[in-house]
Amino acid sequence: MKKEQDDVYTMDGTVDCRGHPANRQETGKWFLSSNSNISSCGESKTVNQGLATLAFFGVGVNLVLFLTRVLGENNADAANAVSKWTGTVYIFSLVGAFLSDAYWGRFKTCAIFQIIFVMGLASLSLSTYLFLLRPKGCGDRITPCGKHSNMEKGLFYLSIYLVALGYGGYQPNIATFGADQFDEDYQKESHAKVAFFSYFYLAMNLGSLFSNTLLGYFEDEGMWALGFWASAASAFLALVLFLARTPKYRHFKATGNPLSRLSQVLIAAIRKWRTDMPEGEGLYEAEEKECSTEGSRKLLHSEGFKFLDKAAYIKSGDFYNQEQGLRNPWRLCPITQVEEVKCILRLLPIWLCTIIYSVVFTQMASLFVEQGAAMKTTVSNFRIPAASMSSFDILSVVVFVFFYRRVLDPLMSRLRKTESGGLTELHRMGIGLIIAVMAMVSAGIVECYRLKYAIKDCPHCKAPNPSTLSIFWQIPQYVFIGASEVFMYVGQLEFFNAQAPDGLKSFGSALCMTSISLGNYVSSLIVSIVMKISTEDHMPGWIPGNLNKGHLDRFYFLLAALTTIDFVVYILCARSYKRIKMEGKSGEEHGQISYDV
Repeated sequence: MKKEQDDVYTMDGTVDCRGHPANRQETGKWFLSSNSNISSCGESKTVNQGLATLAFFGVGVNLVLFLTRVLGENNADAANAVSKWTGTVYIFSLVGAFLSDAYWGRFKTCAIFQIIFVMGLASLSLSTYLFLLRPKGCGDRITPCGKHSNMEKGLFYLSIYLVALGYGGYQPNIATFGADQFDEDYQKESHAKVAFFSYFYLAMNLGSLFSNTLLGYFEDEGMWALGFWASAASAFLALVLFLARTPKYRHFKATGNPLSRLSQVLIAAIRKWRTDMPEGEGLYEAEEKECSTEGSRKLLHSEGFKFLDKAAYIKSGDFYNQEQGLRNPWRLCPITQVEEVKCILRLLPIWLCTIIYSVVFTQMASLFVEQGAAMKTTVSNFRIPAASMSSFDILSVVVFVFFYRRVLDPLMSRLRKTESGGLTELHRMGIGLIIAVMAMVSAGIVECYRLKYAIKDCPHCKAPNPSTLSIFWQIPQYVFIGASEVFMYVGQLEFFNAQAPDGLKSFGSALCMTSISLGNYVSSLIVSIVMKISTEDHMPGWIPGNLNKGHLDRFYFLLAALTTIDFVVYILCARSYKRIKMEGKSGEEHGQISYDV
């Protein structure tokens, strides 16, 4: 009888839009299934992500050019404004994750922030068309735009920060909400859930490819209003597609303020820090009714961080009314609540190890472009923009997603004789770090040869003279970065989604975004330190304005060395990591993970 119920209803605690247990046949999953009644929830999330990414990067890819050409800002101020705007996106991702996990739930949060996203893009398009592009046709490489009033500039900045708020708040939730459509406790769906993250990241890159090429071309030619309207239309289409599947979605209930839950555990444990606690005895288990009200599955007790277990140790005075079960939440916490804190503490070392990878990843949008601009960029009479080489990164992501899903994963499953997949998330993240080292070594070798073939007929030029080495020699480093993304970022999305408690799933996805954000800041810090040290004694430094006078190759090799060290630390963290244990899950599935390298 129970097996029949498992085939009808999901086992992970998800509910439908009416709050009833989710029917497996009528909600969630992929459209590409043998059962024609299954909705296209999985596909709608991947297409939604592709359209939203297209819309966002349709604004972000050339924002610095818009600020200089249309608003008349200088290069330094424009670059600073874009950096602040990009950083704000990641800050808003934490806001969206908090609201989703605590109060609104993922569906409501995604819907609200997508509406804000569309409003911001529509406002940006209107203000650009009506007020900013004056005289008509300005904003290209030739025709400058006139001066703008403070109100017109204020409307522009309000619009782009609405875009940042909408996209940032939506981004960490859509991946988690898409994963919610697959029951990880049901074997047939758990495999599809793993595949979802790969195709989700693929859709994001395809959207970025379209915005970086077609929309980027229109905007570079001065057709800013057309590019922004296209972005607004893409975001609106994504919103319509998202709302169209509303009756078919599966939902996890919001679990309340996670900050108060985490604080309660810490304070309760500190209050009992002198208490002698018997080994594994007297720990408070939440009633089934209490757990279901919070909308999350129970977490089983795990070893480690024993000090926190004291928060669940029952003492006199922990209850307001013990007969009625009314406990003081600041003196006594259920094991599930304690385990939530343990889960976050176990995730932090792994997360910290991903920041150095993000430092490597950010070089693609900065130093790779500067390096390419100092190489031979012409083929016959056609000039190749250095920034367009990032297309090879996106193509690499497309190829390696399918290579991993169709070739490597089945092969490793047969070699390891497992049905749950060939490589764990931690294995893949480690492989991503190794490939990142290869990318930096490749970039360093290319730079050595670029310097060897550099034209040295203008030693006093501020800008680097072109090298006779073709820009196409950069292809390997872009391909390596794309391959590393498939292993690192897709594995990271899967890992944080699987290992975060039900009440903190969106927070887990937000960790991925904050890793990229911190990678930008750490990269800037490393560059500042390197330039301060390397410019002593009036030396030009490793990364001067004229790269022919510097040693960018040494900087790349430095990043390769730092990533290698990071990989060693990562292995130590991965070997000691203990997976989350939920009620109803086998110890084999959620016990300590081995990391055989």
